[in-house]
Amino acid sequence: MLKTIEVNNIRCEGCANTITKALQKEGFTELKVDFSCEPRKVTVDIKDEASEAHFRTILRKLGYPLCDEEMSFGSAATFKAKSFVSCAVGKFNIKDDIK
Repeated sequence: MLKTIEVNNIRCEGCANTITKALQKEGFTELKVDFSCEPRKVTVDIKDEASEAHFRTILRKLGYPLCDEEMSFGSAATFKAKSFVSCAVGKFNIKDDIK
């Protein structure tokens, strides 16, 4: 079932590229990352609760927590730092894909 989820820290195409590649690698399909409006949204095919939990884990590891998650100031800063690195990696991968 397609599910659209609001996600924090997505800023640009680099972020979207990193998220898309990570989720595709883990077998998620029908992906769409919308970073054109606030809040940013990721639409993905979620089959069950286990796949939703796995989806959340992947995004958190990349520095993109879901908007419905409560977190401390320290956690928020850590996620922002992780997402900054993920974004940069995504931008480099976009340039590699163009070549």
